[in-house]
Amino acid sequence: MIKLYLDIDGVLLTTKHTRAAPGVDVFIDFITSHFECYWLTTHCKGDSAPALRYLSRFLHSDTINKLKHGVLPTNWDTLKTEAIDTRSDFYWLDDQPFQAERAYLQANGVADRLITVNLDHPNELLTIQASLQQLIR
Repeated sequence: MIKLYLDIDGVLLTTKHTRAAPGVDVFIDFITSHFECYWLTTHCKGDSAPALRYLSRFLHSDTINKLKHGVLPTNWDTLKTEAIDTRSDFYWLDDQPFQAERAYLQANGVADRLITVNLDHPNELLTIQASLQQLIR
């Protein structure tokens, strides 16, 4: 199964006037059903509970339950790429990866596995879902 690494702010939640990203419930239902999902966010460093508590302020309880059972924690110190298994089949969703993280992916020949999310684009999660759908066929 393809691994999918998830950021929260700027991916599942908007960064300005924090709220659920448009279409996030359908998107979460899709990714947790079709991918092996992992948190890759400052809200989760080895324990999913803080991420879920944070998200529960903005998302429906059904969606939180899907995340609780469908997304595994990661642990990293400085760069999020420390938690990515670059030898596996993976994709990473993030809104603002550091240049050092981009360079790491490039050096490992997997720069194309980063999907940069821009929630300012209309229907961004729906567009990303359509792209991810092509990967699982």
